[in-house]
Amino acid sequence: MAAALSLSAPGFASCIGWSSRTLGGNRVTVSKCDSDGFDVIQNLTGANVTSVTVSGIASGCAGGLLSVAVDNATNSSSGTAAVPAGGGTVTVTLAVAVPAKDAEEIDAAISGP
Repeated sequence: MAAALSLSAPGFASCIGWSSRTLGGNRVTVSKCDSDGFDVIQNLTGANVTSVTVSGIASGCAGGLLSVAVDNATNSSSGTAAVPAGGGTVTVTLAVAVPAKDAEEIDAAISGP
């Protein structure tokens, strides 16, 4: 039986912090495809996180690659999926299920397009 645990966590279309828009020593400009972030929900099978659904992805991210990682301080896993035309919602299946815990970290980033 699959269940969804609804946790709203802000995600950002870039792993660059709010104040920085440059990358590396040469200060190359890095653009964001989604300016208002997105919502992240972990999907459970039993007591394990098996996939993560990311919604509210801007259409400017279409064709990009969504990467998701889940870490509960003991176990971790990741997965990727392409962002469809028009953005929207993408579910990323993790390579290995991660036991759900009270404290865990979910990272989501889009590279490209």
